[in-house]
Amino acid sequence: MARGLSNSEIMDELVLTAGAVSKHVASVFMKLGFAPEDANRRVKAVLAWLRHTER
Repeated sequence: MARGLSNSEIMDELVLTAGAVSKHVASVFMKLGFAPEDANRRVKAVLAWLRHTER
């Protein structure tokens, strides 16, 4: 996700099913406290990762 990959690109790269990728992405959003109706969850998740890796 941080590399800008779509779910289908993540699926291909990690050799996972679409359902597995969707569940993992949803889990990341949930752990970050993002609700399904929150706008720009992918962008916010990447920003959180960037802030974490800058430490």
